[in-house]
Amino acid sequence: MVVREDRKEQIIDKAVAIFAEKGYYKATTALVARAAGVTQPYVFHFFANKEELFKAVIDKSIHRIYEGFMKAEGSGEQVLEKMAAAFDEIMASNRDEIVMVMQAHAISEPVIREHVREKFRLIHETIVSNFEKGGVPDARIAASQFLATGLLLTVAEVLQLPEILCLPDISEYSANLTNRT
Repeated sequence: MVVREDRKEQIIDKAVAIFAEKGYYKATTALVARAAGVTQPYVFHFFANKEELFKAVIDKSIHRIYEGFMKAEGSGEQVLEKMAAAFDEIMASNRDEIVMVMQAHAISEPVIREHVREKFRLIHETIVSNFEKGGVPDARIAASQFLATGLLLTVAEVLQLPEILCLPDISEYSANLTNRT
């Protein structure tokens, strides 16, 4: 049923904002329901509990990152530049999703921790694969550096702390990446 799926997506969309603003532990299904304009029991109609709702939110957010990164093809420099551009675009258009994903690793609930672990593994493997296809030497190391840079960019954005971004520009970074021996 289209209307029902639309409501489910609406709940997920509102949950993104609530989880990004409040964090997992302070966010409640009641807050999500209120933001979505539905009752709390209606939220539970789609999601058994807050953990399941959070996992759905993470899935949506990670899927957006995955899709953006999967479109990156070409040489090592091109792949890096396209993935960086995809990340920048997602950060600009879906900031709450990126913020939520980047704080998700700190949630100690075992079910959430395992789910987030698998999603970060997926993103890392996607980056590795892209770098390998692009001929980037030491693709695993480069992927870890790319992921770490994304985390740092997100921290700087969230904290409004641009002075911690002492990074080379993308062309210098990509040249170093592709010239590794």
